[in-house]
Amino acid sequence: MTTHENTVWLITGASSGLGLALAEAALRAGERVVGTARRTARFDTLRARYGDRLLAVEHDVRDTSGAAAVVRQALETFGRVDVLVNNAGAGQVGAAEEITDAQLRDMLDQHLFGPAAYVRAVLPHLRERGSGAVVQMSSQGGRMSFPAVGSYSAGKFALEGWSEALAGEVAPFGIRVLIVEPSRFRTEFNAAGVLREAAQDASYDGVIGAVRANLAEADGVQEGDPERAAVVVREVLDAPDAPLRLPLGTESVRNLRRAYTRALEDVETWASASASADFPGLPPAVRAF
Repeated sequence: MTTHENTVWLITGASSGLGLALAEAALRAGERVVGTARRTARFDTLRARYGDRLLAVEHDVRDTSGAAAVVRQALETFGRVDVLVNNAGAGQVGAAEEITDAQLRDMLDQHLFGPAAYVRAVLPHLRERGSGAVVQMSSQGGRMSFPAVGSYSAGKFALEGWSEALAGEVAPFGIRVLIVEPSRFRTEFNAAGVLREAAQDASYDGVIGAVRANLAEADGVQEGDPERAAVVVREVLDAPDAPLRLPLGTESVRNLRRAYTRALEDVETWASASASADFPGLPPAVRAF
């Protein structure tokens, strides 16, 4: 990160939700923001308030071929990019049997291929400068999952695995990666028409009916505050000992703690059986990581 007055943020999906909260926090701090959205008219209020410190660019994150042009426009306008925030995305509800190939690919396009295209486009600039940060907006659903959200988690799990490798690749160049794992925040995520739903198979009503209802009922009553979340993300980015992963919200901390504990218990319980699959008497493998 640089001094805040000079910082330039590139935030995908910056017209709503956590992306908007991060954009507003940066602009209030006197920084500059390149924000993308599918409809730039959604930035009219921000542009009226902050003028040419906000560059609004129309782009659908699924158009991976367009990411490089957005980065070029950011560099041409502001001369630099310090923080890339891959925030654009959407939720999707449906059992594995209900979700079509096209719906599953759409989650991967939004949550893996789109962010990857932006990272590839901005990395040469960050490497040349020897600094910068990449913020990947994942989810608690990027480390744990449950019935009805498998397609969404597929994209977020993929993003996290890809980003963990990325963090090791770019650290020698002075570039940091932060994976943010929010729980429920009061955004449009759960709103009707925004949260996507597969065609329902009545066979699964007794399995995921309650999950469908709960996700819809959460709209407007989520406990997470996007503005407070933006403050936390900014503080962690400035911390010299920032983690790779940041659970965001009390529910995320609680759920991920439980998921990690169960996973570790399984590893310990089955450690002997797992180890017995090796050729006996061989020394441990030596790897470069």
